[in-house]
Amino acid sequence: MNKAALRILYKGKRDKLTQEDIEALSLDIANQSLNLPIWHRTYFHIFLPISSKKEVNTEYLLHILQGRDKSIVVPKAEFDSGKMKHILLQENTVLKKSSYGIPEPVDGIEIPANKMEVVFVPLLAYDKKGNRIGYGKGFYDRFLQECNDSCVFVGLSFFEPENTLKNEVQDIPLHFCVTPDKLYHF
Repeated sequence: MNKAALRILYKGKRDKLTQEDIEALSLDIANQSLNLPIWHRTYFHIFLPISSKKEVNTEYLLHILQGRDKSIVVPKAEFDSGKMKHILLQENTVLKKSSYGIPEPVDGIEIPANKMEVVFVPLLAYDKKGNRIGYGKGFYDRFLQECNDSCVFVGLSFFEPENTLKNEVQDIPLHFCVTPDKLYHF
């Protein structure tokens, strides 16, 4: 199946989830993430979910990170340049939904990509080798290329992996993917 068909398939799978399903599965993903070998690190980059796209609710993961006193960084997409800024999430950080429905910081302290130690990556689908499919804009592939070699990339998914996805040169594979029932290591 090509990427376009997989995007349609997984958007359809998400559409079948109720809000209650999303909350329960997202909580399970957050609890499953506690098994990751990442908690000694300091700088964590996490996406804020687009609720209309029924993404994993990362609020539960945010609570874990805050409880462990981690430095939390959230993205701000710049659609003109195709890049993201990475803003430190603080108590006084004001979040506003962009025209794409993405909760983003209005402003704040920018943290360079090479400072990230763990990145929680949104995705639609992934395979057993850690290859992922996002929405197709390439924001995360460009961002992950800027991260240092020791940075850990963690996908979050409601679903199990595909056997194989067609990988392209610019695609950056994950190190882990967390589902409600299992932790995959690639």
